Amino acid sequence: MLTLYISPGSCSRASHIALAESGLDYQVSLIRFAEGEQRSEAYLKVNPKGRVPALVTDKGVLTETVALLPYIAQLVPEKNLAPLDDPYLFAKMQAFNAYLSSTVHINHAHGRRGARWADNAASHADMIAKVPKTMRDSFALIEDGLVEGQFVLGDTFSVADAYLFVMTGWLESDHVDMAEFPKVAAHYRRIEMRPAVQRVLAEEAAAKPAA
Repeated sequence: MLTLYISPGSCSRASHIALAESGLDYQVSLIRFAEGEQRSEAYLKVNPKGRVPALVTDKGVLTETVALLPYIAQLVPEKNLAPLDDPYLFAKMQAFNAYLSSTVHINHAHGRRGARWADNAASHADMIAKVPKTMRDSFALIEDGLVEGQFVLGDTFSVADAYLFVMTGWLESDHVDMAEFPKVAAHYRRIEMRPAVQRVLAEEAAAKPAA
């Protein structure tokens, strides 16, 4: 059975949704960031990066959302969670996922994890102040061309939709009104209603801390 280490509301939610959509057997284990469990000796043995998600497989541990999402999709090709038979579309999906990981997530993190980049409190304040603009700019780009239909890739759900759902859910805490982006907001509501997403939200709420 696969084991996914999660922190509720974090980027690990995207991989969690992908697993719920996949129909694979899995379990989740909670890492409480507020208590510093991501830096515990036990968890660092699982993921030396001290981050989530981390997915324990029968071959070893995998990390990074942009790796986990296509990995999960490839485990169950019959579920069509990624365009595995179309190299161009697959690359487009991965380009979208990479943008979320390398740009949108970093924009968001500047409001909460400023110590990763600077020690001066004034620098942290400047980073926090810039977050609404950088998040707004990123979502304007997504709104204006990166979402091509009901879903990121058009008319078919893919793991990229799970990732976008998570990032969109961060907008309110970044002081950006989702309503500024009608297509993105409609996408968020559409994904939120999926049974797999409702299952994930329930499992996050009930998750037990890692042993």
